[in-house]
Amino acid sequence: MGKLVRDRIPEIIRADGGTPDVRVLDADDYETALHDKLFEEAAELRAADADDRLEEAADVLEVLLALATLNGFTLEDIVSTAKAKFAERGGFEDRLWLDGVGVPRVAGGPG
Repeated sequence: MGKLVRDRIPEIIRADGGTPDVRVLDADDYETALHDKLFEEAAELRAADADDRLEEAADVLEVLLALATLNGFTLEDIVSTAKAKFAERGGFEDRLWLDGVGVPRVAGGPG
């Protein structure tokens, strides 16, 4: 079972004396592989210790940028959309956890 790797990995394998068995994915398989890679990198970020978190976060960003490019977006598009969502809905600084939403009582109803 293979996996999506960075562009220079086959070169690095050859330099180490190995023979990489690689192929180029078609567009649909590439998009699927990028989504799988995003989950993989996010899991690695979650499991990383403090010394490795920056590098793992950079890996997540690299995959996100590849997905954005595939869909015709730029980093600037992502940042401006994130800023607009932040302005409208806020961020995550307050560490809020929503356990549920109560149903509002109707005026004149039971209770």
